[in-house]
Amino acid sequence: MENKEKQQDTEKKPERQRRPRPEQEKKGNVNFSFATPAKVEEIVERTGTRGEAIQIRCRVLEGRDKNKILRRNIRGPIQMGDILMLRETEIEARKLNKSGRGLG
Repeated sequence: MENKEKQQDTEKKPERQRRPRPEQEKKGNVNFSFATPAKVEEIVERTGTRGEAIQIRCRVLEGRDKNKILRRNIRGPIQMGDILMLRETEIEARKLNKSGRGLG
């Protein structure tokens, strides 16, 4: 019985013929949305319920609102002089309230 199994394993099976795949479009097309560069001028304070966001002030470098200073909330590592790419330059973050729990 073992000999029969070995014989079947050693016999070559006919290879399956593969159908040719249809031509696919090139992958890797990149679509960027329009963005405006802004330079970080000041790091105001951490915000959010767990301090995960940082409020900054940045100066718009190009576009319709050139030289406008905006207040923005961002997430992730940031330092003075970094360049952000802003999708919009019209909406500004609210100022942080200094009153917290127990500060009245």
